[in-house]
This record gives sequence, structure tokens and C-alpha cells, in this order.
Amino acid sequence: MEVILRQSIEKLGHPGDVVKVSPGYARNYLLPRGFAYEATPGNKKRIAQEKERLDQADNERRTSAQEFAGRLEAVSLTFSARVGEEGKLFGSVTSTDIAHQLETQGFQIEKRQIELHEPIRALGVYRVPIRLHADVHPEIKVWVIKQ
Repeated sequence: MEVILRQSIEKLGHPGDVVKVSPGYARNYLLPRGFAYEATPGNKKRIAQEKERLDQADNERRTSAQEFAGRLEAVSLTFSARVGEEGKLFGSVTSTDIAHQLETQGFQIEKRQIELHEPIRALGVYRVPIRLHADVHPEIKVWVIKQ
């Protein structure tokens, strides 16, 4: 059965794609939840208009994220921490700590947007990427210094 996707579904496609799926998957999952339309000529025309609207909204979000990223790239955060032997921190610097310090500087960033795979546990300078949009990932400098 052919369906037209309304939302991005992992391993299946993006909005506006016409994909072939099993009839049970379409009838029991995709269609009732509003994730897809049945691929009829009328629905193909409707999804083309919807895709155009979604693309325009996505472009607006991308340009605003790029403007915000330009300001964010100039940011440098400094954390002072107690240090034991061999330069290891007592504790760590986490994405929550980075989000709080960014908030004090006037940037509203949620901690899950900060792509810190594991907490920082040593002295040094780190480049931490932030996910603002699927295509926009600015990096900020995080300095961890001795207290």
C-alpha cells in the first residue's frame, strides 16, 4: 500500500515522501495516528501544499538559528573547580552547569541541546557543540581552571 508521510519517521522517510508499506502497518499505525495519508491524487496535491508550508517554516527556523549561532560562537565560559592530584576534578562540569552559566549570560539554551557526551572531569579548554537546529551546531569554548 502506498502512503504519503506527513511527519518524518525514522527508517521510512520524510514529510511528503510517497512510500510503500504493508497494508497492516498503514491501517493500524500510520493512518490512525495521522503520520500518513493514503496515496490518492487528492491527497498528493494536499501534501504538496503542506510540504511547501513546512519547508518555508523550516527555512525560517534555520535562519533564526544561524543568527543565534553567530552570537553564541563568541561565548566563552569559565568554570573554576577544585582539583586533586594529576589535574582531575573533584566532581565534574555537566551540561546542566553549562546551561545555567549560559542563562546567566542571557542565552536560553536547554541542557538537552548541549551535546556533551560525558561530563568534563579534567582541566583544560573544551569545544562543546550545541544543537540549535538539525543543520546548525555552533560550538562554545568551555574553560575549566583550577580554583
